[in-house]
Amino acid sequence: MSDQAIAILVFGLTYLLLIFKRERSLYFVWGASLLLILLGIISPQQAWQALNWNVLGLFFGTMILAELFVASGAPAYMATRMVNASGSAALSLLAIVIFSGLLSAVVENVATVFIVAPLALETARKVKASPVPVLISVAIAANMQGVATMIGDSPSILLATAANLTFLDFFWVNDRPGIFFAVQIGFVVAMAIVYKFLRNTKGTASKNALPVVHSWTPSLLILLLVVTLSGSSFVPGRIDFLPGIIAVTIGLIALLWNHSTDLFAMELSRLDWQTFFLLAGLFVLISSLTVTGVITEVATLMTAVAGDSLLIAFLLIVVVSVAVSALVDNIPYTIAMLPVAQLLAERMDVNPLLFMFAFVLSTSLGGNITPIGASANVVAVGMLKREGYNVSFGEFMKIGLPTTIVAVTIGAAFLWFIWL
Repeated sequence: MSDQAIAILVFGLTYLLLIFKRERSLYFVWGASLLLILLGIISPQQAWQALNWNVLGLFFGTMILAELFVASGAPAYMATRMVNASGSAALSLLAIVIFSGLLSAVVENVATVFIVAPLALETARKVKASPVPVLISVAIAANMQGVATMIGDSPSILLATAANLTFLDFFWVNDRPGIFFAVQIGFVVAMAIVYKFLRNTKGTASKNALPVVHSWTPSLLILLLVVTLSGSSFVPGRIDFLPGIIAVTIGLIALLWNHSTDLFAMELSRLDWQTFFLLAGLFVLISSLTVTGVITEVATLMTAVAGDSLLIAFLLIVVVSVAVSALVDNIPYTIAMLPVAQLLAERMDVNPLLFMFAFVLSTSLGGNITPIGASANVVAVGMLKREGYNVSFGEFMKIGLPTTIVAVTIGAAFLWFIWL
């Protein structure tokens, strides 16, 4: 068998195991990754290079901040205020989901889920509702809005680099609306769908006494993280993993602060290391598809099928990107396919931003379909598992599939009519 065939076979079998035996996902992913290394499909050096230290750094730092955030009592306080103000369980939960989207426009998706999840879990407890659809929706909203700005998600950073875009170009470029507005119109309709799922919760909102906040320092450190990550986009010659470094640094500051004050019991062994290492293993596993040229072959095939039809090329970019990103992490796919989208546009004598915007939009939103399609989804499902809820593929897709189809369809149509 060729290296490509082996990579596809191992990835496919691992994916099936993740669907039916998710409780052993860590063993399957790392077992498959080690098998690929032993077979020589990828080298140890390539496996090391596949690790996305930016995402892992953000995960580590925000994991610490989230633990202290919960212990401080701030999420319980904010949840109670929100429930008391809304008077509606469904509206309270929807407000948190929308907040996740707004925050994700300036903070990496994984970091957003870590910050918002404690608030979502506490609010679900307050209204006596299942946290499953809430946390799934939090991850979905984060993935949607992450692509709206240059600093929201890794594919956005890659797009800005490839197309030489500035932060403001995501809003308005070449006298036309940028990708930001394509995201917003899809997001509004997607939230209407999310509300239908949240509206079915049996919880009721009632007035509650405000809990005591033991310290606002963790909340202030999270605010510092948000501001610093936002400002990092304007650093000249910024290194790719600067956001990860920022998150780790602030996380360590939080640990030192807690150690000096001895305010909260903080056991590092109790942090969500399983999800951390699952993410790392997925990066290695998915890299085999890039290293062996599988993703490049897909790109070549798309070029051949499109021919001279601008509409077919556009639809291929959208449909294939949604389908692939539902199964594969969007970072390696974005790296492989952005040049293809740009090349297709140049060959067809159309503004490259039409295809590049459509590609990044579809790739980022397509990850919302499955629980392993985006790092934020993996984190959300992992946090639910810690709370005693095992989320199946079908349960996740029940919300992820319709919201993705609606958001991508509306956003892509907007780009087609604006940029053609």
